[in-house]
This record gives sequence, C-alpha cells and structure tokens, in this order.
Amino acid sequence: MRKPRIAIPIGDPAGVGPEITAMAAASAEAADAADCIVIGDKTILQQAISITGTNLSVHVIEDPKDANFQKGILNLIDLANIDMAQFAFGKVSGMCGKAAYAYIAKSIELANSGLADAVATTPINKESLRAGGIPYIGHTEIFGALTNTADPLTMFETNGMRIFFLTRHVSLREMLDLIKKDRIKEYVRRCLDALKKLGVSEGTMAVAGLNPHSGEHGLFGWEEVNEIIPAIEELQAEGYPVAGPIGADSVFHQAAIGRYHSVLSLYHDQGHIAAKTLDFEKTIAITNGMPILRTSVDHGTAFDIAGTGTVSAVSMIEAILLAAKYAPNFAK
Repeated sequence: MRKPRIAIPIGDPAGVGPEITAMAAASAEAADAADCIVIGDKTILQQAISITGTNLSVHVIEDPKDANFQKGILNLIDLANIDMAQFAFGKVSGMCGKAAYAYIAKSIELANSGLADAVATTPINKESLRAGGIPYIGHTEIFGALTNTADPLTMFETNGMRIFFLTRHVSLREMLDLIKKDRIKEYVRRCLDALKKLGVSEGTMAVAGLNPHSGEHGLFGWEEVNEIIPAIEELQAEGYPVAGPIGADSVFHQAAIGRYHSVLSLYHDQGHIAAKTLDFEKTIAITNGMPILRTSVDHGTAFDIAGTGTVSAVSMIEAILLAAKYAPNFAK
C-alpha cells in the first residue's frame, strides 16, 4: 500500500517557505508518513538546501509518476520562475508573489487531477501577491477560487484538539453582529460534515460561550440567551451531537483532554489563543469543505529570518503528518 502523496508548494521564495520545505523533505518522520512532491524553483530550493545544511539531492520531474521517493531525494516540479538577479530575501516582491501563486496553482492542479492526495502549504505574503497582480488575498481565497468552493471552512488541529471558527477576520464589533442563530446552526452542520469527511464521526462538538460565564442568563450579555442557546437546542432536537455554550475559559481545556472532539470558536482570537498556547508550533490549519484536502503551517513568511537557516520546521513537518493522516479518509 503506497503512502499518501502530498504536494508542497514552497510559498513566497523570499520567505522561510523554501527552508522549511527542505528541512521537512529531509525529515525521516515526514518521509515515513508521506511521499512528497515539491513545487517551486530549482535554484531557490538548492539555495535553501545549502542554507539549512540538509543532505538532499534535487530530482526534477514533470509528472509525480516519475518521482523517486527514496530518502535523501527531493522530488521537484521546477517552474523556473525566479530571476536570481532580482531576488532578495525578506523583501516584498511582485516576482515572488506571482511565483508563489504559480506554485499553489500547480499543487491544486495535481490534487484536482488525483496526482496528489493532499496539499500542505507554506507561507505566502499578501503584499507580494498584490504587487504581483494576483487578485486573491491569501491561500484560502486561492483554494476557494481554483476548486470552485464558495466558502472554505478552516479548522485548527493542535495535539488532537480541533477548533472551527464561526467568524475570523472581522473586528470584534462586527463579530457581535454575526452571532446569529441561523449562522451558528449552518456552521455546526458544516463542521460536523467536514469532520465526517476526515473520518471523525464519534464524539460531540462544543460551542464556546461568548460572554464571561456564557452570559449568566443575561447578566453579562444577551447573545447566549437570544442566539447561541436557541441554535444549540434546535440542533440537538435535530439529532446533531453538539453541546454548549460552554465558557471559553474551560471549553478548550475540556476538548484538549478529549471530552469533545471539536470546538466551535465564535471569533478569531478566542480559538487562536487557545490553540497556540497549547502548542504554537504544532497548530496546523486544515481547510475543509473543498473537493481536495489542504493543511498548512500557521505562521507567516518570517521575512526577518528568511535565508538565515534559523527557522524551525516543526510546523511544516506536522502539516505533512496531518495531511497524510487524513488523506486516506478524505478520499473515501
């Protein structure tokens, strides 16, 4: 039985993506779990291998079927789209933004065609995308557009704790206007469907409380009384395994020790703080609701240390391991 085949776009060449890709490709743990196909620029990858001191040889291929998955070999689809005379580490660059998009697009093409079982992404830079004329602000929007998915669903996984997000990149003031019964019901249904596709069907989802002590029956706010509790009660009546609202100061701990298989965080920082406090480097984003599986590191391009060889590859290795873990269930 073959290992899951994971496509890895190297991200923004001016960031740490090439370095963590090289280190992950050299990792015995990642190699034991998955067969990796890297999409990038050969010169950039060879530079990253030199910087990180990894013992790898680059094997350029045009088709994953031509890959050599022996340890010590980095299988690369070389898009050859970086002019080293214009390249600089740690700088916003339209050239690098366009290149990063091309790597992602190729990885999605491989997954869409069945030549890869999942995609594990590395960091990109929003300003570089814009400078390169790319009409998307980030990975989620690119994946949504290139897989014809209207609203991809983000899940964090950290040491087995899974967190979904009802709202993300909006202000706290705007977030309050989005705490509505129908939205909560829709998201819980979508989250549970996404978990089933990943092979997680046993257990209960917890909905985090919004206000201190989940509002104390209106003493500290009415969102729980008017929107959150009615949504949960209606979902329970429909047979969905959901509980809450459970105070945000305890619900993530309860999920971490296995009482719940997932948590619906009501806003960005509520879930991000919980996950990254538990284990910053092993907080991995999984994009659900698409026809293909995508995992990702949850850190940025780290322009300040790009090219220094000091970045940690723990998060990249974990993203590959989670992609390999879920890919067989996702394909069923």
